[in-house]
Amino acid sequence: MTVNITAEEMAKQRGFIEKCAEINSRRETPPTAHVHTFGCQQNVSDGEKIKGMLAEMGCGFSDIPEGADIIIFNTCAVRENAEDRVFGNLGALKHEKRRNPDVIIGVCGCMVQQEHIVKKIKRSFPHVDLVFGTNALHTLPELIYGQLTERKREFYVPEGDGVIAEGLPIRRENALKVSIPIMYGCNNFCTYCIVPYVRGRERSRSTEDILAEARTAIQSGAKELLLLGQNVNSYGKELGTSFPELLRAVNAIDGEFRICYMSSHPKDATRELIDTISECGKVTRHFHLPVQSGSSRILGLMNRHYTREDYIKIVEYIRERIPDAALTSDIIVGFPGETREDFEETLSLIREVRFDSLYTFIYSPRKGTKAAEMPDPVSAEEKGGWFRELLDVQGDIGRGLYEKYVGQTLRVLCEGEGRTDPSLLTGKTPQDVIVDFDGDRSLIGGFVNVKIERAYQWALVGKIV
Repeated sequence: MTVNITAEEMAKQRGFIEKCAEINSRRETPPTAHVHTFGCQQNVSDGEKIKGMLAEMGCGFSDIPEGADIIIFNTCAVRENAEDRVFGNLGALKHEKRRNPDVIIGVCGCMVQQEHIVKKIKRSFPHVDLVFGTNALHTLPELIYGQLTERKREFYVPEGDGVIAEGLPIRRENALKVSIPIMYGCNNFCTYCIVPYVRGRERSRSTEDILAEARTAIQSGAKELLLLGQNVNSYGKELGTSFPELLRAVNAIDGEFRICYMSSHPKDATRELIDTISECGKVTRHFHLPVQSGSSRILGLMNRHYTREDYIKIVEYIRERIPDAALTSDIIVGFPGETREDFEETLSLIREVRFDSLYTFIYSPRKGTKAAEMPDPVSAEEKGGWFRELLDVQGDIGRGLYEKYVGQTLRVLCEGEGRTDPSLLTGKTPQDVIVDFDGDRSLIGGFVNVKIERAYQWALVGKIV
């Protein structure tokens, strides 16, 4: 059941912000905070809220942990290497604690929603003062106040299906491109994925709250809104609304801006959604639709709720309704039980669909998921060979794929300094393709029309028209 944090609780946390700000105002110099976020865009959004609360407590910010008064690692649990990086960085902080015993060191995010991780931090990292889970983000002011006044180790990881806390202050990383969470958690329980266990069940923000945040961002100069969720296509099911309805409502807001969204699940990529995107001029023409495998047998083992044939039908309808759409995807290589024949089906799907680009991963077991308990007889060496083979196939498809844009004039959001040449400007098309072009720095933050003259494997180059 969705738990909405009450206005009274949020007022209580506002009181703790004020108490922390009063304590910090008595310091000779304002405290500095270092917030390091690992993982997905949802984590980045949470990191912006953490920084927002710390800023209102009177903190400045540092890009490095050395010398900071508050250090918070906002963690990811999706892949093992992300956890290893966190533990490595945490270990290094013991020297910072020796140098400054008053530094507050905290760990939050998806990793700490796992009991074995919390136990490891308690046992192996005694210099960590504060651990709080994804359901406790809104209590950070109270937790920081406790550290400033009592200095006791605090581990606060409440259980439950998750919460929605409205009204948290936000310190945006990028005022031009703004992330807006529309829902949290996931109900899909793919057998390889830890997200439902660390982020809770699906819960959607109200359409009114989302639209209010979108309008405020646009009035503040945002030109791209990224609607966030573990599966945005499931938005609103418990509210009696839908993601297509939300897209139409955001699209109707006055102003020149672009709408993106992530992540998207094929099982909920309906014809209604595709029709809506085709009819909404502000929604990007880029579909990131993670297929994960080209084998229906493996998709069944993954609990993905669609087949290879289902996925191809979705792609065909996208290309029928939106011919200029770009299509990208995720692929997992070496899922437990995958055979060479299954892998060949993935290669044939890639050749048939001809994705614009792929995000590819070798399967990484996550403790607590069903896949972690499945037999996995294929060696890491063989999986590595498959992985390289997949990259070669996609590389052959990718070469020359952007040539279709040469001669076209595309609407580009100018974001900053060029990628191919720092003397140029850079931006992205509605298909999420990088474009470099010559122009004055005053164009940054606006939309321009660019005629494409050259195509590389990963970017386009053109001139403003």
